[in-house]
Amino acid sequence: MDYKIHQGRNVKRFREMLGIKQEALALDLGEDWNQKKISLLEQKETIENQLLEKISEVLKIPVEAFQNFDEEQAVNLISCIFSDNAMFNNRIEVQNINPIEEIKKLHEEKIALYERMLKEKDEMMARLEKLLEK
Repeated sequence: MDYKIHQGRNVKRFREMLGIKQEALALDLGEDWNQKKISLLEQKETIENQLLEKISEVLKIPVEAFQNFDEEQAVNLISCIFSDNAMFNNRIEVQNINPIEEIKKLHEEKIALYERMLKEKDEMMARLEKLLEK
């Protein structure tokens, strides 16, 4: 069974995803366009390449998106990626961090830093005293 992509429906989908009204698209396409003409365009299964290129330029979406996007395939792909079985293939590591233990560790590091600083201060004082005695 050969399935054809409905280009008009794709134009409608992308326009709606971008939050653009039919009137706004008509205005961007030119003076000979109006909301009714856009509505009729979105019902067409195939759209002329020249017109698709103009719509592509206005919506800033590649022409290929209108020509190749298939909602069923997209939904199928998304459902395969995010199904329960697929989630088991993605390794999600859960880390149980005890905040109290982390605070204790930080406190111990801070004490060690203060002790090093005091030792360095004592060494510096000893050197200064030696310099003063000379």
